[in-house]
Amino acid sequence: MAINYATVTWDQLHRDGRRLAELLVPRMPFRGIVAVTRGGLIPAAIVARELGCRLVETIGVVTYDDERMGTPTIIKRAEAAGDGEGFLVVDDLVDSGVTARMVREQLPKACFACLYAKPAGRDLTDVFVTEVPQDTWVLFPWDTAPLFVPPLVKSESEQNK
Repeated sequence: MAINYATVTWDQLHRDGRRLAELLVPRMPFRGIVAVTRGGLIPAAIVARELGCRLVETIGVVTYDDERMGTPTIIKRAEAAGDGEGFLVVDDLVDSGVTARMVREQLPKACFACLYAKPAGRDLTDVFVTEVPQDTWVLFPWDTAPLFVPPLVKSESEQNK
């Protein structure tokens, strides 16, 4: 199976974060937000700003070792969220659903929202902005860096060197 790549820019991420907040307004009020670290930190900050939410907690789940799936482990619990009642969980992406299942076990009464959802994990999120094909690796702005790319054809001055 070939892997496709989708690059999300900072601008697109911000637009999608605002759109997620718009979709969540009918579900308000929220007592607080739980960001799934690390990918959910920036989307959660955008959503928190747009919804006027000041209480932002984190839950840390490690599921990948580099780019390979490892044994999922919770490295930080969202103590302030209790069982999740009245809380919103925000992540960047639900992929296979491994992380989402672990978070739902910890916070069964929370509303789970993410920017992007793949088919294998889509049913584990309550609200998402865009569906992404399962065979697509999403490259977030914090995973990439702008690099100089030389032109295909050198200018005359460079050719004469």
